[in-house]
Amino acid sequence: DGASTDNTLNIINKYKSCISKFVSEPDKGIYDALNKGIEYATGDVIAFLHSDDIYISDTVLQKMANVFKSETVDSLYADLVYTDKEDTDKIVRHWKSGTFDYKQLKKGWMPPHPTFFVRKKVYEKFGNFDTNFKIAGDYDCILRFLHKNKISVKYLNQVIIKMRAGGASNKSISNIIIKMKEDLKALKKNNAGGIFTLFLKNTRKISQLFGN
Repeated sequence: DGASTDNTLNIINKYKSCISKFVSEPDKGIYDALNKGIEYATGDVIAFLHSDDIYISDTVLQKMANVFKSETVDSLYADLVYTDKEDTDKIVRHWKSGTFDYKQLKKGWMPPHPTFFVRKKVYEKFGNFDTNFKIAGDYDCILRFLHKNKISVKYLNQVIIKMRAGGASNKSISNIIIKMKEDLKALKKNNAGGIFTLFLKNTRKISQLFGN
């Protein structure tokens, strides 16, 4: 928690018996905060659940853990649905990831970051989030892992996350512009494409509006 002044601390205290580690202090943005989480994490696999995200059921973590236990894979990803901000049962967009193909990365494909579970040893070997990014640090990280260093990955063909619409990357025109500039920077940094890839990445979202 980045030293928030809302009701976060009260909620955390309500469930403190279920929380093994809690830190509330100022940070240098979302990716600085996520990096702190990586450093504090003691498990073999790391996943991020943000404040606007909800696991689709209480069996998600067990399902993901079972795959990691049975297969020597570096990472897993699945599908995600965007919901109305107030009514999380109302789906407004379906992010159907599909089976991974390295060639698709240069065509604007990426897995939904909240569904991306990665072994901690991958972060230790290839680095945490680049804090020079304000919004697209997760995209940069995914490209670094999947494209640049070609870690192994498996697709779980099911929705595991509900995400409330209206996140940081698209809550304003200025943020959308920043996101596009940073996406392009991430693509070039990881030698994963350029303007055309960025165009395809954004047009992919159209089909998500008509998913099942």
